[in-house]
Amino acid sequence: MHFPESLLKELEEKFALKSGPFLEAHERSTPVSIRVNPLKPDCDLVKGDKVPWSEHAFYLLARPVFTNDPLFHAGCYYVQEASSMFVEEAVRQTMDLSKKIIALDACAAPGGKSTLLAAVLNQESLLVSNEVISTRVPVLVHNMVKWGAINSVVSNNDPKDFSRLSNFFDLMVVDAPCSGSGLFRKQEDAVEHWSEENVKHCSLRQQRILHDLIHSLKENGILIYSTCSYSEEENEIVCDKLVKELGLEPIQLKLQAHRGIVEVKSKDGGFGYRFFPHLLQGEGFFLSCFRKMAGHAELVSASQSARHSKKYAPTPGLSAAESQLLEQLISSENLQFTKQGEEIVGHHASVSEEIKALSTLKLKKMPIHAGQVKGKDFIPHPYSAYLSCLSDKIQKAEVDKETALKFLRKQPFTLDSKQKGFELLTYKGNGLGWFKNLGNRINNYYPADWRILKEVF
Repeated sequence: MHFPESLLKELEEKFALKSGPFLEAHERSTPVSIRVNPLKPDCDLVKGDKVPWSEHAFYLLARPVFTNDPLFHAGCYYVQEASSMFVEEAVRQTMDLSKKIIALDACAAPGGKSTLLAAVLNQESLLVSNEVISTRVPVLVHNMVKWGAINSVVSNNDPKDFSRLSNFFDLMVVDAPCSGSGLFRKQEDAVEHWSEENVKHCSLRQQRILHDLIHSLKENGILIYSTCSYSEEENEIVCDKLVKELGLEPIQLKLQAHRGIVEVKSKDGGFGYRFFPHLLQGEGFFLSCFRKMAGHAELVSASQSARHSKKYAPTPGLSAAESQLLEQLISSENLQFTKQGEEIVGHHASVSEEIKALSTLKLKKMPIHAGQVKGKDFIPHPYSAYLSCLSDKIQKAEVDKETALKFLRKQPFTLDSKQKGFELLTYKGNGLGWFKNLGNRINNYYPADWRILKEVF
């Protein structure tokens, strides 16, 4: 790998980096790490050491073919780079996770940090996973659906749209688009696209995103800012802008010495945490935490506040027949359901007001997509197959790995079951999707755009 000389010189001069071990680490293979879903703890993979800063995360001894594992498709674990999981440690040190928390993952696709946040936050909280680039939204929706938590929505909005929600979020995670130098080892083509000019461009974009979002963070709310860049201009300099221009208070985290994380301090007092691949098992990463000080809400304009306080039209409730059919699918304790068109959607009762306020955004996934009633039948939504709140009353068909993969490829398969109607196809007890057994044939309701497209060995 030809590491950019100007960047290497910057790291040597400003962070006392020892270039020899650092460059040698970039020639070694990338560690493989996963986070196990606490809602679905089944995982057959051979796990190695635990990732020190994430409760349910492990390194793998070898990289398997994840596509061939039905448990991967069931959302039993998420494959994520270990350094970026440090967001979990930052959240645990800065938030009271026993309380209801309204959180934003502002740059969420493909979903690594969002699935992490959904696992850490309690089910009475609400996570908004936002992705501004529309072509990246489907993979974010897919990963959040598979995770099965009922505490998240997915939106497709520009950061400036969140100014409608003044003083709204308790926690904001901004893993900002960056030049990607921290992923050179993992994505070798990233070196070819790196330039000092692009670093400057990314820094300006990061600052714009933060300025656009800060109005929606509550007073005393927590901002976690991170990048996968080594460049000071995208990290410490951006932190100084947050302190000087936005008046945020830096937060220092507690570290365990053996972790190999390097604590740095920016010119204006921001605490940053740098990850270098020769000091720990992970890629290049940077993270910093801030608190929004009291009085900051004065920056929000009257027009923005007015938009947040607009009157929302009531959503239609369910009929007695619809409620009765819904109970066959979902254990609805502490949940509320409404209709969007013909579709029944739901959320935890504790976040009803927040869900109403979010109607000003372009929402692509609600916390719960249950399905719709057609005649005397309830047609389950494909997303509902992964929910953690499914009723014990639903019909299930447990299958072996070969049959599970046929289902995921939408290939023909057979079952011994003589039951007719909708059934949940499960592998090791974990839902993979719905099918309808007609007796003489099976209709596979697995979404066509999620199917495994080719044989992988």
